[in-house]
Amino acid sequence: MSNTLPFPKGVSPQVAAVKVEISVVLGRSNIPMQQLLRMGRGAVIPLDVGENDEVWILANNHPVARGEISISEDRIAIIVTGPADVYEFMAGTA
Repeated sequence: MSNTLPFPKGVSPQVAAVKVEISVVLGRSNIPMQQLLRMGRGAVIPLDVGENDEVWILANNHPVARGEISISEDRIAIIVTGPADVYEFMAGTA
């Protein structure tokens, strides 16, 4: 399965060659290091979000957008809902 999309006409080869790592932050959790070290395979970490809360979309670890999770059959996708506020992300208020 390929995770690359075709580039629109007019995109220069230099821009097309740039690699960007995209990640999605589902939520956050604060746990003591001692508890983290005791966790093993299958451990569950509770997050500070609900199932309908927005997620953060990061490009090279920098917040660029907000989104929502979409599940269709066996595929999971993120729908972009708006721009990210870097100060809100750093404060962890999402």
